[in-house]
Amino acid sequence: MHREQLKVSAERAVLVAVIPTGRSDPAADQLAELRALTETAGAEVVGELIQKRLKPSGTTYLGKGKVQELADLMAMTRATLVIFDNDLAPSQIKAVEEATRCKVVDRSELILDIFANRAATVAARLQVEIAQLEYTYPRLRAMWSHLEQIVGGAPIGIGTRGPGEKQLEIDRRIVQRRLRQLRGELVRIEHRMGRAVDQRNLDHYTVGLVGYTNAGKSTLFNHVTAGGAFVHAKLFATLSARVERWDLGAGLSVMLSDTVGFIRDLPHHLVASFRCTLQETVSAQLLLIVLDVADPRARVHLETVHRTLDEIGATGQCRVLVLNKVDALADPRELLVWLNSDPLALPISAATGEGVAALAEVVRGHLHGGVRQVKITAEMSDGRSVALIEKRSTVLDRSYSGGEVELTVRIGRRQVDELLARGVRMRINGLEPLDALQREWSAVGPTQMDS
Repeated sequence: MHREQLKVSAERAVLVAVIPTGRSDPAADQLAELRALTETAGAEVVGELIQKRLKPSGTTYLGKGKVQELADLMAMTRATLVIFDNDLAPSQIKAVEEATRCKVVDRSELILDIFANRAATVAARLQVEIAQLEYTYPRLRAMWSHLEQIVGGAPIGIGTRGPGEKQLEIDRRIVQRRLRQLRGELVRIEHRMGRAVDQRNLDHYTVGLVGYTNAGKSTLFNHVTAGGAFVHAKLFATLSARVERWDLGAGLSVMLSDTVGFIRDLPHHLVASFRCTLQETVSAQLLLIVLDVADPRARVHLETVHRTLDEIGATGQCRVLVLNKVDALADPRELLVWLNSDPLALPISAATGEGVAALAEVVRGHLHGGVRQVKITAEMSDGRSVALIEKRSTVLDRSYSGGEVELTVRIGRRQVDELLARGVRMRINGLEPLDALQREWSAVGPTQMDS
């Protein structure tokens, strides 16, 4: 058994969870998510152990009797791996390993291992390695405490005499040097991706698909776009952001992004390292929160998504709740409970296409930001401004007088903002643009839009 080898693929694993007394749901499967994570990582679950305690043991996290029970279970099932549904301190991992004589992995290490196996792009691999090193760095003392000085002390040659240094100190320097190198490479990628995201937001309206892992985001993405996102009924099937055009009909389209799913207790090192991948989410102008309503823990999943969005800084956009997998609900009346708590939520099935047309209509409403029929006046000689107005609106009529063109159009608040950002010179209903915005669109908010 080697602590430095953290891969769990093809190993026989026993799952362990310590649950605070009074905080568990008796009807819930407490290890369902950890079981799915373990299977995603490629290990075989051969046993499970749950202990309810007021607070974890400082030495072994489990109680003394449960540690012995775990050791007996490991021997009986011939398991080689213990996976905790909790984050353990290095000393606790070491103590449980000594008691069971098997490798021990906590929840964060398991998630990092899955990410390492799934990372396909250069950016994803960099982000995973940074997260792994940051997680491993404070645990080096527990991993290498069996080693003594490797240089100095014994007279084994010229230049080797002296105070020497421990393997721990050498490894720490190696980790720090590697982290500096990786962060430098990642910063260059972040700058390049940031420029691409900023340009995309300038040219298009952007929508981000977010949600708990395995909620059906990639299935929905493939249904409404040209597709290409990897779809699999496993956690973290998507690790890299993918962006495609979503045709909404009537000549309208948005850029839709699909990115990594969230999960309960996602390691904070991983969230920080995946900042450049999550940049698509933070920068999107509208967020569609895809929720698997057929999952018994859907409420907890929704709370996790909202909390994670707040943590990564995605707080300035509108959020639309998309209730996915309604076709898998055991009792259709469960949907009414969700709609009563959030009347603006949209029930859909990404697999069958049910409700997707209604979702596109809602996105169109956000794209326009409240449609009004107005008269826009511009100089005939300013062909660029006239062309942009016609491109960003639906022209109903036009007339010419005194060197000016008056266009009767249907246009949304957001399109007016885009025209002003591009330097278009115009009047709206005879008023300066800012005055017209205040008068015509002052009552339009993120959830108050007409079509």
